[in-house]
Order: sequence, then C-alpha cells, then structure tokens
Amino acid sequence: MSRKYAILGETLKHTMSPPIHARLFELKNREYEYEILEVKPEELKDKAEYLNSLNGYNITIPHKIGIIDYTDELDQSAKRYHSVNCVDNKNGRHVGYNTDCDGFLRTVRAMNIDFTGKILLIGCGGVGRMMAIEAALAGADLYIAVLESDMPLAKQVEKEIKAMKSDARITIVLNTEIPTDVHYELLMNACPVGMYPKTNACPVPDEVIKASGAVFDVIYNPRETLLMQKAKAMGKNAVGGMAMLVWQAVSAHEIWDGDEYTDEEVQSIIDEMEIAVEKDFK
Repeated sequence: MSRKYAILGETLKHTMSPPIHARLFELKNREYEYEILEVKPEELKDKAEYLNSLNGYNITIPHKIGIIDYTDELDQSAKRYHSVNCVDNKNGRHVGYNTDCDGFLRTVRAMNIDFTGKILLIGCGGVGRMMAIEAALAGADLYIAVLESDMPLAKQVEKEIKAMKSDARITIVLNTEIPTDVHYELLMNACPVGMYPKTNACPVPDEVIKASGAVFDVIYNPRETLLMQKAKAMGKNAVGGMAMLVWQAVSAHEIWDGDEYTDEEVQSIIDEMEIAVEKDFK
C-alpha cells in the first residue's frame, strides 16, 4: 500500500527534496507518493488537517516554527531549536523533529572528523547557529568568525551554548581577524558568500584555508564553491552542502519507516543530486 508524504514550504521551485526522497524510497522498494505543497503562512491553518492525514512530511521556510502548533509532541532536536523540518505520523500522533542537526553531524562524521579539536565557523545566523551549537555540544574548541554587524548575534549564540554546556570553549573573532597561527581541524562556511550566481567570491583568504585540515561549505549550488576549489587545490578534503541535505533526508526515512542506508548508498545519492543541481542552474 502506497504511503503519502510531502514537502511543505512557500516557494519550492528549486526544491531538491522530491528527487532525494524518491531515491531513498526506491532503494527500499517502497510504494510512496511525495508531493510538493506550496502554502503561504496565512494558509497553514487550513492545510493542517490535510497535512495530518499524511504518513509524514518535510517542512522548509517559512513554516519551520509555525508548524509546531499542529504537532502533538516535539523531539529533543526540535525543542532545542524551536524549529521543525520533519513530522512523523504514528497512529494519528504527530511528532516534530529537526533533522538538520543530524544532517550536519553525520556529514562531518562522514569526513572522519571528530569535534575535539579547533573548529572554525564562518557566520552564525540561521543554519550557522545550529552548526555552532551542535559543534560546541559535541566538544569542539569553537572559533566563530563574523562581520562586525553580526557580533551581537554571535554573542547571543555563545550565551545559548553556555546555558546548555557551561564548559563550552568558544572564541568570537571578526572575519577580518581570524588567527592563522593555529590549526583548525575543520573550516565550516555557513555564510552565503560563494553561492550561485555570485560564484567567484570566497568567504576567507587563502591563509585561513591553509590553516585548516578540511572544509565543509553549507552551500550546495554551485556543486564546488570557490572555497572548496581552493581547499582541494591545497590537497584538502572539501565537502559541499548537498551532503547535509541528503543526510537530513536519510534521518527522516529512519524516523518514518525505520529504514537504514549504507554510507555508499548515501554518497551515491549525494553525487547524483550534485549533478542534478548543476544541470538545473545552467
């Protein structure tokens, strides 16, 4: 019997969710329907009953907070960020999850990096805030580099982290004053510099890349940002944002159906989707 799922958002012209989830369902030979639901915030209440009839669904901007009102329970991940990007319907009980943090952690762990050394994060708004919190909670010696205008935001994130983990190690610096006399296990970019169509920009100078062991760029379009290209040219491992997108989808399938996937299966989907994005935007 076919199970019904959807992606809920407002503008979903370029969403990668349907092809990613299609591949995950197909790998397990599951019969499914996965639809795109474009809903304005003021229409969400009217759509709630239909959403609750589905077996599960994904949520993107601008409904990640608004949807909380229509869940029965929140997983710890969703409580931590007051944000839901996945809902599971188990016998009429609707549980909200935030699988973005799973996607992030699993992407970094697939790079064979643990969070015990120095980790440098560029930007801490939106997804950057989540990356800062997860990295610090996992034990990183975290450096957050921001624009001067974002200093208050970075200090707020530091305060949030310290409330959860009082011994968290956090250093906030201006992005023009990143120390390069230390070694960063991982350089993580959470700012939009380098994103399509302005692909000839890099968020940090070469000296910062040289001081880093590996790079994770949350941007997935283009497939290889200038930051990633520079890192690879220096012989470093560099991973783009599609990995995080696919890994968070894998977490949704584990929640919905209890399905498990090998690292090789997940990597094959990441590769496939990176090529698809490249074609879509040419």
